[in-house]
Amino acid sequence: MKSSVDNPWSVGEVAARFDLPTNVLRHWESVGLLRPARNAAGRRRYGQDDVVRVAVIQRSKAAGMSLEQIAVLLDDGSAGRHEVLQAHLDDLDRRMEEMRISREMTEHAMRCRSHDISTCPRFRASVADVLARL
Repeated sequence: MKSSVDNPWSVGEVAARFDLPTNVLRHWESVGLLRPARNAAGRRRYGQDDVVRVAVIQRSKAAGMSLEQIAVLLDDGSAGRHEVLQAHLDDLDRRMEEMRISREMTEHAMRCRSHDISTCPRFRASVADVLARL
């Protein structure tokens, strides 16, 4: 077991650092995403590598990854790792395109002089692909 010098942070300190409830860190540990060392009293002690994993988990969750996908991301020996990660990249590309279109619509709405934005032909063009599904 590593010394507390190597693992300087408690679960409460890490939770506060990342603005998370402690039960979230405990849950991530229970599903195998985190493996903090324990001190002689059995208390969790988080080292720098653990803190990096928490940051990766937070960033990945913010990007829409599930805990299962994050587990694959963090496990380089996971079967199907590249397929799971490629699926996530494809999803990110799709969502980024949707956000780009939404941004263009919003920018147009800010500039448009139409009282009812839905009657503006140029604005309607930005939802033509959605309307085509009907």
